[in-house]
Amino acid sequence: MTERMLKQVIPGAETSDGAGVRIKRSLGQNPSVRLDPFLMLDEFGSESAEDYIAGFPSHPHRGFETVTYMLDGHMLHEDHLGNQGDLCTGGVQWMTAGRGIIHSEMPQQTEGLMRGFQLWLNLPAAEKMTDAGYQDLQPESIPEFTFAGSKLKLIAGTLELGEQRCLGAVTDRSTQPIYADIHLEPAAKLTLPIPEGHNAMLYLYEGEASVGRTPLRASAASVLSDGDHIILTGGAERARLLLIAGKPIGEPVVQYGPFVMNTREEIEQTLRDYRDGRLTA
Repeated sequence: MTERMLKQVIPGAETSDGAGVRIKRSLGQNPSVRLDPFLMLDEFGSESAEDYIAGFPSHPHRGFETVTYMLDGHMLHEDHLGNQGDLCTGGVQWMTAGRGIIHSEMPQQTEGLMRGFQLWLNLPAAEKMTDAGYQDLQPESIPEFTFAGSKLKLIAGTLELGEQRCLGAVTDRSTQPIYADIHLEPAAKLTLPIPEGHNAMLYLYEGEASVGRTPLRASAASVLSDGDHIILTGGAERARLLLIAGKPIGEPVVQYGPFVMNTREEIEQTLRDYRDGRLTA
């Protein structure tokens, strides 16, 4: 058995997206800061409405999936397919852009805390032009498990916790993503299996925790070495952190804003399709 250790730390950089929503971006700050198959990870969080109220008005995507996890707050998803998703505290929206989708994500609150994450998950070339789709995962549909005195909310993937085989809300993606929100008690120790060969990272967003003997930095993508398991240790305060892992695709990535393809020619075709109204045809 090989323990995964901390290999690289990518601090979240303050920026804005949409119509001015303030975020911290770790993965995806620039094209060299990715973790195949993951393209981008944004953390958003503010009690000030001016930091989020303008939201994300209607915009297009092609070639990947977005996973939005709402810790606190309320947003509404709408897309050209007629889908509406009521993204509330504890819920997740999993959107497959595929060949093309046009959607918006707009706050349904004018005050109070809004906090969460958006992850971009790449699609392999064979799936980039698949039909667009949308899943609205309400909090009660996301499985939670207790193990070694800690709690784990499993958005995606499969984990073997002792004698428990834990299935997440989404388990059918070709990149075999694992996406877990871990609530680690003070001084608790938790061993989690991760398939060897998967790229994996941790993202600490509350409290204190270590991987191996190395403390994790808050609001940073902590990229792990290869191996088949990690050992997490809680600090003096209760911790909350994300575990994100997936099978690498190993294909070229060419990105132009909200479009992610494999070649420049495919990006140019995508831009023509969007200009001519064929992106979602």
